[in-house]
Amino acid sequence: MSRASGHQKSSPAARRKARRFALQALYQWQVSGSGLGDIEAEFRTDNDMSKVDDEYFHDILHGVPKEKSVLDDKIQPFLDRRLDELTPVELAILRLGAFEMCHRIDVPYKVVINEAIELAKTFGATDGHKYVNGVLDKLAQRERMVEIRGGKG
Repeated sequence: MSRASGHQKSSPAARRKARRFALQALYQWQVSGSGLGDIEAEFRTDNDMSKVDDEYFHDILHGVPKEKSVLDDKIQPFLDRRLDELTPVELAILRLGAFEMCHRIDVPYKVVINEAIELAKTFGATDGHKYVNGVLDKLAQRERMVEIRGGKG
């Protein structure tokens, strides 16, 4: 379970950097099979983490693998292919976005989607951001309907 209820607010830039590093670490975890502790230690040694929301980075990096099966089950209905047919980058972005959508209700759904789109534009294939947008938008309609309806008020 996430620590969202007790999480202190941090700057959008610090969270954006946390997401970026978490995505890279999750990608490494997916393709290498290395342990999360080793990957996290490597990221902390090799990168300037001074302007990163450290707790958010940790929450995503450890939360996504812990919830992997549940997250995969949540995104699968909105995919046009099997999970193993997604690129590793797309899969990591979708899992990260699904984790935030389902476990970080302190982050508005529009922010979750927009941040995932930006990650896909930076790290993904051409037009991969459109696919990520479509999948996470459908997931938001299922997971954040109260928030979506409240915003249309």
